[in-house]
Amino acid sequence: MYEVIGHGHTRAFRVIWMLEELGLDYTHRADAPHSDYVRGHSVLGKVPVLLVDGQALTDSTAILTYLADRHGKLTYPAGTIERARQDGFTNQALDELEGLLWTAARHSFILPKEERVAEIKPALKREVERNALRLAGRIEGPFLLGEEMTIADIVATHCLNWAHSIKFLPEDERLAAYGKRMRARPAFRKAAELAAG
Repeated sequence: MYEVIGHGHTRAFRVIWMLEELGLDYTHRADAPHSDYVRGHSVLGKVPVLLVDGQALTDSTAILTYLADRHGKLTYPAGTIERARQDGFTNQALDELEGLLWTAARHSFILPKEERVAEIKPALKREVERNALRLAGRIEGPFLLGEEMTIADIVATHCLNWAHSIKFLPEDERLAAYGKRMRARPAFRKAAELAAG
């Protein structure tokens, strides 16, 4: 039994979605970042946290990788070309989308008002749009790597949805079709229901 800590509207959504895809039992505690409970398991106070046999795992991508490797699903085996390509897609989403989206969030509502630089957001939006189109050009099938869904799809979809929600996502048929396919998955819908509740 796993315990996921973190509100569903944070990166904890990725972990919940992953667990639903894997069909695993888990409990969910929707604590906010930096709560006492979160700080009891994460020195940084960040979510998500996954509790496994008394051990706390942090960082959504590390958690997804752990779950995929442990259960042998949604990943290619370590040491294969396919795994390297999977990791490349995952890192592309993290570096070229999430990093920019997180900076936009920091300058919108996270940083103290006196430290926010609103003028940076148009440049961030242009970069997200450009990088999302680059990702769209690499989609190889129904999933990023073709016929097999991997954790790269979970990370990329989460980032693309985030970009869409703040109007940073460009109009593109490939991205729209990919997002629609991913959001139609029963596990995604279940995770979305939990996040909304």
